Amino acid sequence: MSTFPGAAPAPAPAPAALAARGLLRGALGLTGLTLAGFGFLYALAGVGLGQALFPAAANGSLLEQGGRVVGSALVAQPFTGARYFQPRPSAAGYDTMALAGSNQARSHPELRARLDAARAAVAQREGIAPAAVPAELFTQSGSGSDPHISPEGAAVQIARVAQARGMPRAALEQLVAQHTETRQLGVLGQPRVNVLALNLALDAKEAAR
Repeated sequence: MSTFPGAAPAPAPAPAALAARGLLRGALGLTGLTLAGFGFLYALAGVGLGQALFPAAANGSLLEQGGRVVGSALVAQPFTGARYFQPRPSAAGYDTMALAGSNQARSHPELRARLDAARAAVAQREGIAPAAVPAELFTQSGSGSDPHISPEGAAVQIARVAQARGMPRAALEQLVAQHTETRQLGVLGQPRVNVLALNLALDAKEAAR
């Protein structure tokens, strides 16, 4: 190293300082690699695989009617009138920003009274005995947005919907059967019916008559 004439030579960096600089460069390099790899590339790969393999699910499982998005197959929504199949009750009023259950224990007197009243209301609506009402038609799911009911829950509503729409009961039974989803992989879950998809198909079938 060159110095000015008469100047004392600059002291060499201490080994500890060199080691600290090496550690700092390693830490910064690992941080940059982690952010780029797991914060960007990993997320980008996940999005790409989702779009390539499961495009409908990756985009929210959206359902359309007349070229317009009307909901998601993953989220329940309310229906009014006797012309439609009804979903499970929701403690959050089907508000996707406030999804939750009631958080009341089975032994809670208010919960038991509410369930009894809800079961009686469903029985009166469908013209059946309270004991014949499937549980999901008067109980709320933990999320408050369960989009499915059982095939039995759909079956007890067929008579009401058929009368309200002036459609043959057999046609509605066939429609319910067509929209009954089986167990996932043959073993997971239970047979179920997506209420929103069923009601959209019901509107389409009636419009085509």
